[in-house]
Amino acid sequence: MVVLQLWQLETLLLQKDTYLNYSQALSYTSQALSENQAGLRKRSPIQRMSTKLLHYLQENWKRIWVISLWILIMAGLFLWKFFQYKQKGAFQVMGYCLLTAKGGAETLKFNMALILLPVCSNIITWLRSTKLPLFLPFEDNINFHKTIAGGIVVGIILHAGNHLACDFPRLANASRSRYEKYLIDFGENKPTYLDLVRGVEGVTGILMVILMMIAFILATSWFRRSGIKLPKPFDRITGFKAFWYSHHLFVIVYILLIVHGTYIYLVHKWYLKTTWMYLAVPVCLYAGERILRFFRSRYYVVQLLKVAIYPGNVLTLQMSKPPQFRHKSGAVHASLMPCSFSI
Repeated sequence: MVVLQLWQLETLLLQKDTYLNYSQALSYTSQALSENQAGLRKRSPIQRMSTKLLHYLQENWKRIWVISLWILIMAGLFLWKFFQYKQKGAFQVMGYCLLTAKGGAETLKFNMALILLPVCSNIITWLRSTKLPLFLPFEDNINFHKTIAGGIVVGIILHAGNHLACDFPRLANASRSRYEKYLIDFGENKPTYLDLVRGVEGVTGILMVILMMIAFILATSWFRRSGIKLPKPFDRITGFKAFWYSHHLFVIVYILLIVHGTYIYLVHKWYLKTTWMYLAVPVCLYAGERILRFFRSRYYVVQLLKVAIYPGNVLTLQMSKPPQFRHKSGAVHASLMPCSFSI
């Protein structure tokens, strides 16, 4: 499957030379900045820096406030769990390793829910018709999706790293008296390190990390764009197909995440196990998105009229317009190609 933004498709069909730049036209702020470069050179260094900063803020203020809010929410969630678990008896044995792992886990739950929203293209297209684009940079949805993925990587390092390398060894090596006093939530018999790793929590956690590593690696530009040439049969793990199918491993990841969040040791009341609460709405929205895409793909059928390759290795596809098709701002065109067709 090839995904094109509608502006890219229109530019390709019109065969404009500007598309060879591989990007959208410069914004008005960027154009103004370029036109005034000569005047900027005559100013003092402080004036030049302040002018460039002003242009940068005018160009990116939507991105800045969204990213700032995202970071503040993560910091708040991390600190909330950090100080909550500091009041538990397990802190006396497992120390700050436990607090950091639990803080990282809370940001993970938040980001695993949030990462689904930027790829709900139909919902984003509908939101573009409201006044929200005045405040939210919907055109950066894929970049935000990638940024959230980076936050997930940090959360995995904090959560899984502290469990496996720090607080699990402390728990396994705790004396019998300290275990019975502070860690009875783990069961009457003190578990060994191997018991903790091969339990439901450990197995589901390790499987999630492995599946996410596969999806993250195959989503990098080197693999997604076949930048790495591998001998057969390993060449099958490069290219867009490998990226597309490996991303669907997240169906399994979300199932494992719910199971993992159900079997946590130090929380016993169901309404305090919050993983499903984070995921419920985003997963339902994304599921509805995919169902809508499935039925639309059966309704809108187009004919491929022309295929050409232009300088710069630019592939153009000219297609017929489906009956009753109406363009909406921000719409994404997804082309389903036969298996024999490759890009």
